[in-house]
Amino acid sequence: MPRDQKLRTVLMHDPELDDQNTIIRYLLYANEFETEGLIYSSSQFHWKGDGEGSLYHGESEHSRFNLGPIARWRWDDDVNIFEWAIDAYEKVYDNLSTHAEGYPHPDKLREKVCNGNISFPGDIDSDSEGADLINRLILDDEPGKLYLLTGAGMSTIARALKVIADTFKDSQTWSELYDKIGRKVVIQSFGDQDGVYASYIGPNWPNIEFREMATSVWGYFSRQVALPQDQEYLTSPWTREMISSKGPLGDLYMVWGDGRQLHKNDRADYFGFRHMTLEALIDLGYIPWCGPTKEPGSWISEGDTSMYMNLLDNGLDGHVEASYGGWGGRSGLDCDPEGKLSKDYPSVRWFGAAQRDFAARMQWSVASQYEDGNHRPVLVLDGEDYREVKPGQKVVLKAFAKDPDGDLLEGKWWQYVEAGTYPLQVDFAKKPELSMIDLFSHQSQGDAELEKTKQGLEVLSPSAYSREKDPNREICIEESLVVPVDAADGASLHFILEVSDCGWPSLTAYKRLILKVRR
Repeated sequence: MPRDQKLRTVLMHDPELDDQNTIIRYLLYANEFETEGLIYSSSQFHWKGDGEGSLYHGESEHSRFNLGPIARWRWDDDVNIFEWAIDAYEKVYDNLSTHAEGYPHPDKLREKVCNGNISFPGDIDSDSEGADLINRLILDDEPGKLYLLTGAGMSTIARALKVIADTFKDSQTWSELYDKIGRKVVIQSFGDQDGVYASYIGPNWPNIEFREMATSVWGYFSRQVALPQDQEYLTSPWTREMISSKGPLGDLYMVWGDGRQLHKNDRADYFGFRHMTLEALIDLGYIPWCGPTKEPGSWISEGDTSMYMNLLDNGLDGHVEASYGGWGGRSGLDCDPEGKLSKDYPSVRWFGAAQRDFAARMQWSVASQYEDGNHRPVLVLDGEDYREVKPGQKVVLKAFAKDPDGDLLEGKWWQYVEAGTYPLQVDFAKKPELSMIDLFSHQSQGDAELEKTKQGLEVLSPSAYSREKDPNREICIEESLVVPVDAADGASLHFILEVSDCGWPSLTAYKRLILKVRR
């Protein structure tokens, strides 16, 4: 499903350390978005107060810690995570632009930063610059969806919608405008962090698509759910080598035991300490809600990263439907390697590939030469990516792949059963015993070598061949199947092409092909 334009996004965060890490990753992929706004917003975890010392008597994180009415919670005036990240991005902007087109100029990003509704959790009665911006974006006539991405609460979004409703609900064009907004706006949020979706947006704007993007693998408790083979990407050695040592953006990326604390006297932020037990932290007055300190230099969290991961242009097209799935998870359960339906596996299954991709872009940020970075393979489907088929019809899944760096590639097709509506696994047709040779069908091995292989010598995987880098080398990945005869009319089957290179770090690109059954 090729994109003819960048996806329009508005990013909303409260000043939490994991939000800062999420922003760093976002900027590394900023070439893939049309960033329309970068907005500070409140949540139950961070709010600034009204600046007049008014005490807040409602509920938020502070009240769960048995603290009484207060004027602000975990929000210092000099904590500017958007500006800090953009300042670091500016230092590596030229390097990033060497590796991919479309990175926005830092000054353009600075123009997008503003405050939304930040005074108290769930306040939708006050105007703000951020709410005004969202209001204008919702009402404009630009084509395509508008993705409102919030790692904070939704009061800024709700304020914009409330103003629109109050302004137009008695007009003759209200019904048409209401429908337009429902078709245009998609809210992707890590939970309902101030209760505003439940109290206002959901009841009053049910036609706006809301995608719940909360995942465990991107958050503070990632170690509990990451696959055994992916635990490496949470460790100090990997994080230090691939992320935190990589220039200005790496310096800003927060890790366990780095000695930093975003907000002064923040009792919930003890992540800068090293080798501290629960008892020691409690004695110091901290609330160790995430357990004792972890390995210094290791992963803390990017809790809100999943809210934009399905918008990345990696070929999975997770932005099209919430049920499709991608690096940010899926609105459904996936069957994990143990055969159990899991709410975590829809995001966990991609974590390793996403981390390696992140590491590659961090390397871009310090590499002024294209050849000093790794880049994803480029995939081209043979035929359409959406096909109507009949039960019993033979279908060929075929694609070609090249690597811009000339690296060797390995590819495979697999069925994403959970993303489709046909509930069973479909077997691919059996291939001839020597079908691995087809992977090199566009680069002749020579008659003599081919004959030796036919005589029974071991057929190696593509990555096992010792060959020079060749950006013109192309491989073909092909499978065939028969559409199940019992597939109901309208049933869908999703097939994923997955191609990885042998560069460092190894990168993976995808294509999704959907078969729609018509009887």
